[in-house]
Amino acid sequence: MFKSAKPIWLEGMEHTKNLFVSFEADVDSLDGSEIHICASFFYRLFVNGNFVSFGPVRSAKGYTRKDILDLSAYENGSGKNKIIIEVAGYNCRSLSTCLCHSFLCAEILKDNKVIAFTGRDFVGTLMNEKVRCSERYSAQRHFGEVWDYTASNHSYIKTVILPTMPKVLDRVAPYPVYNKVNSHWAKIYGTFQYDEALPCKNTRSSFPLSEYWGVFNEDEILYKPFRFIQKQKQTPLKSDLTFPITLNAGEYLLFDLEYINCGFLDLSFFSHSESDIVIGFTEYCENNIFNFTDINAQNVIEYITDGNKAYTLKTFEPYTLRFAILMLKRGSVTLSSFGVTTFERDMKDAFCPDLKDPVLNGIRDAAIRTFAHNAVDIYTDCPSRERAGWLCDSYFTAKAEYFFFGKTLVEDAFLQNYYLYPGDGEIPCGMLPMCYPSDSKRTGENSYIPQWNMWYVIEAEEYINKRNPGVDRELFRKSIEGFLDFLERHENEDGMLEDLPGWNFVEWSDANKWTQNVNYPTNFLYAETLRSAYRLFGDKKLLEKAVKISSVAKKLSFDGTLFTDNAVRINGVLKNTGNTSEACQSYALLFGDVDIDAPEYESLKNFIKNGFSSISTDGRKFVPVNAFIGLYLRISVLLKLGYYRILIDDTESFFGGMVEKTGTLWEYRQMKGSFDHGFASFVLPAIYEAKKHIES
Repeated sequence: MFKSAKPIWLEGMEHTKNLFVSFEADVDSLDGSEIHICASFFYRLFVNGNFVSFGPVRSAKGYTRKDILDLSAYENGSGKNKIIIEVAGYNCRSLSTCLCHSFLCAEILKDNKVIAFTGRDFVGTLMNEKVRCSERYSAQRHFGEVWDYTASNHSYIKTVILPTMPKVLDRVAPYPVYNKVNSHWAKIYGTFQYDEALPCKNTRSSFPLSEYWGVFNEDEILYKPFRFIQKQKQTPLKSDLTFPITLNAGEYLLFDLEYINCGFLDLSFFSHSESDIVIGFTEYCENNIFNFTDINAQNVIEYITDGNKAYTLKTFEPYTLRFAILMLKRGSVTLSSFGVTTFERDMKDAFCPDLKDPVLNGIRDAAIRTFAHNAVDIYTDCPSRERAGWLCDSYFTAKAEYFFFGKTLVEDAFLQNYYLYPGDGEIPCGMLPMCYPSDSKRTGENSYIPQWNMWYVIEAEEYINKRNPGVDRELFRKSIEGFLDFLERHENEDGMLEDLPGWNFVEWSDANKWTQNVNYPTNFLYAETLRSAYRLFGDKKLLEKAVKISSVAKKLSFDGTLFTDNAVRINGVLKNTGNTSEACQSYALLFGDVDIDAPEYESLKNFIKNGFSSISTDGRKFVPVNAFIGLYLRISVLLKLGYYRILIDDTESFFGGMVEKTGTLWEYRQMKGSFDHGFASFVLPAIYEAKKHIES
C-alpha cells in the first residue's frame, strides 16, 4: 500500500527498549501534498515546527494502519519545508499495543507522485533528550516521560531499510481533534519541602511487572518523579495568579482545568538557569492540595532544561487530568502558558438531545465527554491508566457510538482487530484476548475472560444485524465458531458450562467470587451467545441448544424468590449455594426467557421496582451491584421491562455527583480507579430512550 516507501530504523536498534528516534526530510513545496505514514507503537508528526498528528491507529498483531494527512496548510513559502516524524520504539509488552519491532514507513505525495519517502529521503537520529531508563507509566501502557534537554544533541546512527514490516491496513477510525485547552491562571502558588513522614504509594502498577513485560532495573533509573512529588509537603501561599509567573526552586503552581481533559500536556516557559521541572497530574483532588488518585499509574512528567533559553513543550503521549501541579525542583523559570492539546473524538456532528432537566443534561455532557475520550482509534476502557480495548466494555460503548452518529467507524476498527487476531499460543485455541491489541500473557494470572468472549459474539451480532448490515458476517465465522468449540468442551451432563477455565468475570462485586462450579449468570450469558451465533449464521442447532441451556439454568437457579448465583458439587451432586446477587437477577431477566409477569416471579418483580431494598437476607447472602457491569445490566433490565422512571431516578442519583467532581463518568461508584471510563457513555442513550417513553 506504499508506492515507494520502505520500513526504516536505526541500524541494529529495532529491538532496543524505549528508544525514541527522530526522522527528518526536506521538501521543496507542500502545496497539494499529503503524507502516508505508519509506524510501530506511536509517532508524532511536525511540519515546519507545527504539531500535525499523533498516531497510528492501533491494530492487530502482524498489522499496521496507515494515516493519510494533508500537508498543504503547512507550506511556509520558503522553498524548504521541514518534515519531522518522531517515533517511539517502546519494544515492551503492554495491554494497549502488540509487541513488534520498531519501524517507520512514510512517503509524501504531490499530484499522486512520490516526492519523498523512507528508504531514501528521511534521515534518522537518536533523540538523546528522551531519557531511556525510566519507570513504566503503568503496567498496561509503556514508559513514563522524562526529558533531559541538557543532554548532547541528537546522535546520528546509520538509518537502514528493514527486511520486514507488518501488513498495512487502511485507517478506519476517524481522525481525532487537536484543540487547545489553556489554563488562564494558576489556581494556587506555594512552596514545597521534602517530608519523610508523608506516605508514598508502594504499588505503582496494577499487576507485577517483570522482565517479560519490559522494565529497567531500579539502579538504572535516575529520575523517579512519581515518588518525588508524594514526599513534598505543599504550603499554599497565594491563589489565582495570572501569567507570566516566575518560579524558583522549591516553589510550585497548582492548575485546575475545571473538568477532566484528555490530551497532550502543553507548557511554554523561559528557563533562566539550568532547571528541573516536575509535573504531576491527576483526575481529581480536593482542598487545594495536589494528590494522586488510586489509579495505579505514574501520572508524572519531568523536564530538565538548559539555562537562558525559551521552551515550548508538549508531552509525547496523551494523558487525562483535571488538576496538575508544576514543581520547580531546581533552577528558575518564567511560565507563560499551561494547558492541554486535546486528543479525542470529534463530537461536533454528534446527536446531543436536550433532556430538559439540568441534572440529566449534566450527565449528557459528561457522557459525551467520556465517549470522546474513549473512542478515538479503538474503544478504550479509560484514556489514562490503560487505553486498552476491552471486550464487554465495547458492547456498551458501541451502543453509544451508534446513538451519537448512526455510524460504527470506531467499532469497525475495534472488531476488525479481534477477528484478525492470529492466535499466539499464550491462550487456549478458540479463545480471544480479553483486551486487544495487547500482549495477553500475564504471569501469575489468567490471561483471558471467557465471558468477555461471549460479549464479543453478542456485540458482533448486533453490529451486523442492527448497526451495519453491509458487513460480511463471514469475517466473524472463524473467531466465533472457534470460541463455541472451546465452550462446548466445558459443558456438563445438563449442557451447562461447569468449571470454565480462565478468569471468570461476572461483575465487580462478591458475585465474582461465586463463579465455580456452575455459575448461573455465565450460563444465562452462554444461552444468549448461542442465540446470537444462530442469528448470525442460521444454524438451528445453536438455537435449540440456547433454549435448552436457558431453560435448565432458569429451573435450577430459581429458588422461588430469586435466582441463585452458583451450584457446587458435593459428592458428585450439584447443590445450590444460596449465594445471590442482584447481577444474577439481571442476567436471568435479560437472557433467561423469564416472563416477569408470571405469578412465580411476583416477588422478584417487586424487588426490582424497589431497587432490591426489600429483599430478605434470611438463608441467603445477597449482594447489590457494583458499577460495572452490574449497574449497566440493571439499566438494560429497566429498559427491557419498561421501568423508565426508575431508570431516570437511578441514573440521576448514581451519576450526578460524578458530573460535579470531574465532568466525566467513572469506573466505580467509589472514588477509585478511572474517573473517565468509556462504557459509562451508554447511560445517555438509555436515559434518552426512557425519557421518550415517559414523555409519550
